[in-house]
Amino acid sequence: MSDYLEAERDMGMSVTGSPDGPTELTSEQFETTVREILDGLGASLKSFATRHKERLTGVDGSYEIDVTARFGAMGAKFLVLVECKHQRTPVKRDAVQILHDRIRSTGAHKGILFSSSGFQKGAIQYALTHGIALVRVADQTTAWLTLGVDSAPRPSLNVSEGFVGWLMTLSSDGEAQCELVTGHDVARLRSYLGIEDTP
Repeated sequence: MSDYLEAERDMGMSVTGSPDGPTELTSEQFETTVREILDGLGASLKSFATRHKERLTGVDGSYEIDVTARFGAMGAKFLVLVECKHQRTPVKRDAVQILHDRIRSTGAHKGILFSSSGFQKGAIQYALTHGIALVRVADQTTAWLTLGVDSAPRPSLNVSEGFVGWLMTLSSDGEAQCELVTGHDVARLRSYLGIEDTP
């Protein structure tokens, strides 16, 4: 059993569809899906802009960030650091720790880590503790995540994209859960990041 499946089962989740390996994406499909989600995130925000491979200077060095997002809200300017892990193995805790260190060093306000192959248990726990959003990109026609038993019905997604994201969050009673995120449905991700619409 993969570390990713073990992590999900340990946290009360089950995977339905094609769980034995990462979603098969090209690098272009992965980056396009991430960009669509980010564009949806910033659709109603003032001065929303993203940059690819931006170099930022922090208090302890210089870092190249996969994607940065800047926007204005509530009279303030915000910076979000986004890392993209397009790999065949689930993301480990150290990758989330590195993003957390970069957030603190650069003075960024939020962080999001996108993965094409899920997250190990330690990565999920660390991200939840430090308020970092984790999004797994999946093929919406062959893989989806549900809570509970393996026989849970497949949800109706009603999305046009070939790929979707699953935000790893905590429910109100402290249970781990996965919530759908697409370029057209970013409400859960916006809420998790504490981003409010510009009036």
